[in-house]
Amino acid sequence: MVLQELFFYLFAAIAVASAFMVIAARNPVHSVLFLIACFINAAGLFVLIGAEYLAMLLIVVYVGAVMVLFLFVVMMLDVDFAEMRQGVLQYLPVGALIGFILLAELIMAVSGWYFAPEAFGHGAEPMQSAEQVQNIAAIGQVLYTKYIFYFQTCGIILLVAMVGAIVLTLRHKKNVKRQDISEQVARSPETSIEVVSVENRKGI
Repeated sequence: MVLQELFFYLFAAIAVASAFMVIAARNPVHSVLFLIACFINAAGLFVLIGAEYLAMLLIVVYVGAVMVLFLFVVMMLDVDFAEMRQGVLQYLPVGALIGFILLAELIMAVSGWYFAPEAFGHGAEPMQSAEQVQNIAAIGQVLYTKYIFYFQTCGIILLVAMVGAIVLTLRHKKNVKRQDISEQVARSPETSIEVVSVENRKGI
C-alpha cells in the first residue's frame, strides 16, 4: 500500500507540473512535449486504479497519434503565436466565466465528502464477473457480443470517411505522366519497337 501511495503522489505531482508547463512554456514544441508527459503520468494513475484500458488508450491514441501529430504540425508550420495572442484580451471575460465555473465544480467535487459522506467511495467499479475477468477482457466481451453491430458500423463509417478524404485530395493533372501497368503489360513488339532505315553517314 505504501508503494502504491508513493507512485500515486509521484505520478500526480508530475502530471500537475506538466499541465502547468503546457500553458507556461513559451515554445509551442515544449508545450506539446509537456502535454505528452502529462498524458503518460495520467496513464500511470489509471493503471493504479485498475483502469488499464483507459491507460492504454491514453498511450496509444493520444500520445502515439494525436500528440505526435500536433508536434509535427507545430514543428513544420511556421505559426506566429505572438500575433495570435494579440487579440486574447477580448475573450478574457468569457474565459474568466468558464474558469470560475470549473473552479466551482472542482470545489464541489473535493468537498463532496462533507455534504454527502455516504456517497464517498461508492463510485463506478471495474466490471468483473465471478471469474475475476480483467478490465480489458470484460470490455472486449461486451463490445464484441452485445455491441458488435454498433462497433462494426463505426468501423465502416470511419473507413468510408478515410476513402472519401483520399478521393477528395487525389487530384489528377492532365500534363503529368503516370504509370499504367495494364497498358505496359499489353504492349507487343510491333507497338514497342520501330525499325528505322538510316542512310550511311546520316543521323536519324
